[in-house]
Amino acid sequence: MSDKTLTVALAQSSARHGDVAANARAAAEAVAVAGAAEARLLVFPELSLTGYDLDLFDDPAVWVGEDDARLDAIRQAARDTGVTTVVGAAYRHADGTGWIASLALRPDWTVQVYGKRNLHGRERELFQPGDAARILDVDGWQVALAICYDAGVPGHAADAARLGAEVYAGSVLYTQAETRRFDLHFATRAMDHRMYAAAANHAGTGPGWVSCGGSGAWHPDGTRLAQAATGPGLTTVTLSRAELAALREKDALAGYPRPSNG
Repeated sequence: MSDKTLTVALAQSSARHGDVAANARAAAEAVAVAGAAEARLLVFPELSLTGYDLDLFDDPAVWVGEDDARLDAIRQAARDTGVTTVVGAAYRHADGTGWIASLALRPDWTVQVYGKRNLHGRERELFQPGDAARILDVDGWQVALAICYDAGVPGHAADAARLGAEVYAGSVLYTQAETRRFDLHFATRAMDHRMYAAAANHAGTGPGWVSCGGSGAWHPDGTRLAQAATGPGLTTVTLSRAELAALREKDALAGYPRPSNG
C-alpha cells in the first residue's frame, strides 16, 4: 500500500448495551469487512464497546485494560488484515485512573491509548481527562485521535496540527439536535489546519439520545468527502497526500499564516 493515499473506514455502529465481549466480536467482523475494502485505518464511535450510557460505569465489568482478553478478537482481526482499528472504551489504567478512551489496536498486537481530554457534564464525575494529543502512525500517515467534544475545542486540533497531523480522526456521539454542529466542528478543524478530518458516529439510539449518523470525512478545504445516512454500516474514503500537499503549498504561496503547524 502506497503512502500516497490512505483508505479510512468509519464504522457507524450500534452497541449491545454494556456487553464488551459481544461488541468486540462485532468489531472484529467489521475489521474483516474494512480489510476487504482495502482500508488501513478503521475508526469506531465513542465508547463503542459499551454504548454511550453513563449509568453503566459503576460496574467494573464494563471497564477494559490494555491486556483485556475480550479485545483479542479485534487484535487478531487487525493482525490478519493489517487494519489499525480504533475502538471506544472505558479504560482503567493500572494506577486506577479512568479514561473515556480510544484504543488503537495495531496489526503487530500492540495498543496505543488516547484519553478524551475535554470531558463535559457528568463525564467529569466518572472519568479523568486525558493528558495530551497523540499521533498515530498509519502507513506513514500522521493521524491524530480525538473523542467527541475534543473536536469542539479549537485548541485540541491546533495541538494535533503542531504535532504534524495529516488526519484528525474522531470517535463521537452527535445527536439529531447536533447535526449541524457535527459537520461544523470537523469541517472547521480540517479547513483551519489544512488536514483531513474523519469521524465515526453511533447509529440508532441510547438513553436520552438519538444519533444523527453522518459518519464520514472532510477535505482539508472543509468540504464533505463522504457522509453516511443514519443507520449502521461502514463508510470508506481514500485520502490523497498529493491533494493535501497541493493545498498547503497554495496557502504558502499566497502568504497565508499557518502558525499551528509551522
